Amino acid sequence: MNKNPFSLIGRFSHRSLNRRRFLQFSAAAISTATLSNCARNLANQQATEDSASSPNTQTDSKTLYLYGWADYANEELYQRFRKKTGIKIVADVYDSNEAMLAKLQSGGGEQYSIIYPSDYTIQPMIQSNLLLKLDRSKLIGLGNIMDRWKSPTYDPQASYTIPFNWGTTGLIYNKNVVKTEPDDWNFLWQNKEALTGKITVLDDVRETLGMVLKSLGYSYNATDPAQLEAAYKKLLELKPALAGFKTYGWEDQLIAGDLAVCMTFSAFGNILPIDNPHLVYVIPKSGTSIWTDTLAIPAKAPNVEAAYAWMNFMLDPENAAFAATQLKLGTPNKAAFEQLPANVKNNLKLYPTDEMLKAGEGIVPVGEALTLYEKYWTEVKSA
Repeated sequence: MNKNPFSLIGRFSHRSLNRRRFLQFSAAAISTATLSNCARNLANQQATEDSASSPNTQTDSKTLYLYGWADYANEELYQRFRKKTGIKIVADVYDSNEAMLAKLQSGGGEQYSIIYPSDYTIQPMIQSNLLLKLDRSKLIGLGNIMDRWKSPTYDPQASYTIPFNWGTTGLIYNKNVVKTEPDDWNFLWQNKEALTGKITVLDDVRETLGMVLKSLGYSYNATDPAQLEAAYKKLLELKPALAGFKTYGWEDQLIAGDLAVCMTFSAFGNILPIDNPHLVYVIPKSGTSIWTDTLAIPAKAPNVEAAYAWMNFMLDPENAAFAATQLKLGTPNKAAFEQLPANVKNNLKLYPTDEMLKAGEGIVPVGEALTLYEKYWTEVKSA
């Protein structure tokens, strides 16, 4: 387990319904007012080094102001960077992409040199001129990135971001309660009578409706009204068997056996079984969502050279492997991957094979079809 001081909920709360909520906004709609409605209270931000107060634009060349997820804050990693470069890190944390975006929109882009936006936020941020286009001549080690992230759909040619961490969405189950391992999403429907009241799915319109779409053989990002209606009806069939729509808050019940199987992100799926070996995470064979968190530089960032230093530090295989080991998360750095212990590299729940991922998709904006997603989601939850 890493030594980060934040709670389990704090570690993974950015994978909550907030993670996909941003998809309802077009790039043109990223205004201060819109983002403020989505943002969470930023007053609880914590500095993770030197007990720093909020940064300002009067930064020096030896300080890197970083703004990221709580689960990526790691003192040992920061000290390793300082020893290597002489640059100290002052890190603030946020609990949703929306909070980060609101901060940047209100001037935070002049305060921070590095941010950690998730894949689905990148295109709107680029279109809204919130990110600095990277000078690739200043980046060392881009060749270490795995092929999947050389030109990702969220940032073609990787012009604005480098990948930091990635994962999947799947099912985690208690094998003391469930005797047959789920291998696909349809397990939930096939066993709904036996498991009534012992199933949870994500409180997330795009993930959960996406899961149902996949179970029907459609895309996670379907826009066909007929396909969306079919997914709505199928989810409605499962609704009576659900204990609830929960992104988190189900963990203790699953560990105790009060729940049998829960839809979750691989961050939970890989961390929880470490201390609870009767829990097993499964990546459904019909396909799942594949998410990525990235490193980016705000368009008005101070101390851009320090930002490049951090990116180069994280592109270095030894440092990337150290970060992956400390944070218990998936590295997109192939050279770092080769340095990991065999038991980690062979963990198919953390590093699925290409075959396991071939039916996977990143979640992308669906345009006007989002109206149908939201309509059906409201109807299912109120049924």
